[in-house]
Amino acid sequence: FIQMFRSAKKRDVLQLLRRAPEETRPFLVEAAVATQSVASLAALSDFLDFSKEPKSLLETFLYAAAFSPRPSGELLHLILDKLDGKQLAPEIWETGIVAVGSLVGKLCQQKLCGLQAVERGVETILRGLRGAEEEPEVVIYLLALGNARLPETIPTLLDHAEDGPTAVTAAATAALQRFPAAHISSKVKRVMRRIFHQKRKSYDKTCRLAAAEILLDNHPSPMDVINILLATSEMETEMATFLLLKVQNSL
Repeated sequence: FIQMFRSAKKRDVLQLLRRAPEETRPFLVEAAVATQSVASLAALSDFLDFSKEPKSLLETFLYAAAFSPRPSGELLHLILDKLDGKQLAPEIWETGIVAVGSLVGKLCQQKLCGLQAVERGVETILRGLRGAEEEPEVVIYLLALGNARLPETIPTLLDHAEDGPTAVTAAATAALQRFPAAHISSKVKRVMRRIFHQKRKSYDKTCRLAAAEILLDNHPSPMDVINILLATSEMETEMATFLLLKVQNSL
């Protein structure tokens, strides 16, 4: 299919998608995404109606896009257009936003951060996060930021990590764990220390573990190692054992 789609015109791809039996459509959609030719993306744009298509087919499209190893700016542009200003099923919206984050991250790895589609994708996530009122909604935008791994979003992630409710703190610290050591600054480490040692409020153990992992995985100072070891004496056995092993591995 991929070879065929590479040389096919938009009209031919669209005709194939529309005439295909329902059970083969997911494979054709995946092939069209993998091809990423102008014709196949234009055909997908016409074929996929995000307000009508079966959710499973839309999710197939979004997952195929999110896992694409070298996505194009046109693919991101297509997803953003499909998500823009529409009443979508919650699961389609969630998958779409997370996919946008994934594509932004991969395009930036290809040194394509300056593309208009990338800038629009980042703005879509950040604007959505600022306007999000429900906790699950905030978590989805934080997952998208974790996929994008953009250094300029680290201050936003730190605010949510330190001040958010448990699910939000967990999502923000998980997103921070995905950044390379070069971006784990002294400011990031200060916030992680406050979370792990519960300086300002108490945190769920998964959030504290994530904070400790960020400290131990990114050139830990001797004082951080000592303080984490001292803290294990007050923890339940499972958590303490995990951290002791982590300390051993980091030395």
